[in-house]
Amino acid sequence: MSLLVVGLSHRSAPVSVLERASLSADAQLKLLQDTVAAEPAAEAAVLATCNRIELYADVDKFHAGVAELSTLLAQHSGVGLEELTPYLYVHYEDRAVHHLFSVACGLDSMVVGEGQILGQIKDSLARAQDLHTAGRLLNDLFQQALRVGKRAHSETGIDRAGQSLVTFGLEQLAAGAEVQTWVRGKKALVIGAGSMSSLAAATLARAGVAEIVVANRTFERAERLAQILTEGDDTDVLARAVPMDSVPGELTRADVAVSCTGATGIVLTADAVAATVEGRTGAPAAELGDAHSETDAGVGAVREAAETPLPGAGTDENCPLDLSSVPTGFSVMGEAAVAGMDAATLEQHGAWAAGGAVVDRPRETGRPGAEADAELITALAATAASVGRIPERRRPEPVAEVPRPQPVLFLLDLAMPRDIDAAVHRLAGVRLVDIESLADASADAPMAADVDMVRRIVADEVAAFGAAQRAAHITPTVVALRSMAADVVAGEIARLEGRLPGLDDKHRAEITQTVKRVVDKLLHAPTVRVKQLAAEPGGAGYADALRTLFDLDPETVASVSRAENSTEKNRGPA
Repeated sequence: MSLLVVGLSHRSAPVSVLERASLSADAQLKLLQDTVAAEPAAEAAVLATCNRIELYADVDKFHAGVAELSTLLAQHSGVGLEELTPYLYVHYEDRAVHHLFSVACGLDSMVVGEGQILGQIKDSLARAQDLHTAGRLLNDLFQQALRVGKRAHSETGIDRAGQSLVTFGLEQLAAGAEVQTWVRGKKALVIGAGSMSSLAAATLARAGVAEIVVANRTFERAERLAQILTEGDDTDVLARAVPMDSVPGELTRADVAVSCTGATGIVLTADAVAATVEGRTGAPAAELGDAHSETDAGVGAVREAAETPLPGAGTDENCPLDLSSVPTGFSVMGEAAVAGMDAATLEQHGAWAAGGAVVDRPRETGRPGAEADAELITALAATAASVGRIPERRRPEPVAEVPRPQPVLFLLDLAMPRDIDAAVHRLAGVRLVDIESLADASADAPMAADVDMVRRIVADEVAAFGAAQRAAHITPTVVALRSMAADVVAGEIARLEGRLPGLDDKHRAEITQTVKRVVDKLLHAPTVRVKQLAAEPGGAGYADALRTLFDLDPETVASVSRAENSTEKNRGPA
């Protein structure tokens, strides 16, 4: 087994990088095709969700595999390799198995214990099978991951440790209130009709919203989702479908909007949301930054101080410093600009900053250089402090925070890349929860005791999977050995018939059966034992020993493996 995974997730990369690196459906297909076409990889599967992008492959060389998979991820994501590399993680063999099993159980999710990841793993396997990029290893791996995830949810209380991203997002929107109480009677707009949007619509319907409007680029899919919501036995919500161009109008009627589309650009701009709020309140939805600066006395004082020129400021004429060597972004009057200058130059700069003439004062002889430097630097610091020449060190007065207006519109953005302009966060009267704010909120989420139970399940399943894979690795060799034995039996029976042409059918069949039983009994114990030994750590060498001892044709063994892989690539997901 040479399983390798290279990827990035919300644990290794900021949301801004994940957003830029997200893969469209077409990009995922092309990535799979290019991966199996690359020299180190024989199989490939892509797991791409809102929170992670991972490329799994069966490789024959570790270092070459890491380099190739990293390069392919960078090429197809559009993020340069140098920029992407610091956020990538690599898992190999047992560690790669452990990682996927942990992901399947929800241990690596933004919201621990959420179960949506199982559907995403199933979709990833189905995609790889459709393209015939999943062979025996990845078929076994992903199907076992699905079983492990289901076992974790059925045998433990991992669901109590977290919830779906949708539920968690609604809890953040409710800001501490009970979601069912907060959402009851509200009108909801769901943008998109995919799996996440459908889950959001179903969650809102069960929570008790009065109405759900579904908007989607493919109107038929929106109609289908609305029909499912209307006909559901556990809800009595009123649901209807609208085309995407009706979103601005529907937004003015909605209290809550959830968006999760596959669009590569912004679906709801800040201007559109601001117009909606203005239509609701009759007043412009000013940005909070503007509101703060206009109403807060502390900010006004800081602005006034910042706009008041410092003594002697405003010109760098006759400055004794070499301006070309001053770091970009720092004032030549600031402390950063004079760091590292020699004492004489520092003294000249202090005199210039105080408004005096530039003094050409050579270093006094007979005084230690360090002592002279210390005095001059102290004098410069005192001069700079007296005239306020170090604006970088000045701190503004404390700013009293203006209470944020109660929101009239609640937005939940579950898309990656984002559907709703991040500038909406600054609009008064709106509460926006997106993937980035969910990541911040979930960082402090408590871990349930059941998580430890799931971790033990994962560890046990990883050990069992490794043993099964090691045992399976020797199977082609055992099959080739038994095939060779069958050929030997057939050859000897044919030779016997040539030497005893008068042998009747009954005796011929009895002799043939006896010879086969002898061969089977001789091979039974060694083949069973070698499978047991091969399943143990370090047991991969037993296959080589068996091939050497019985002088098996390597091509025969390889043909058995190819036949098994060909069968495995057409297996459906569990």
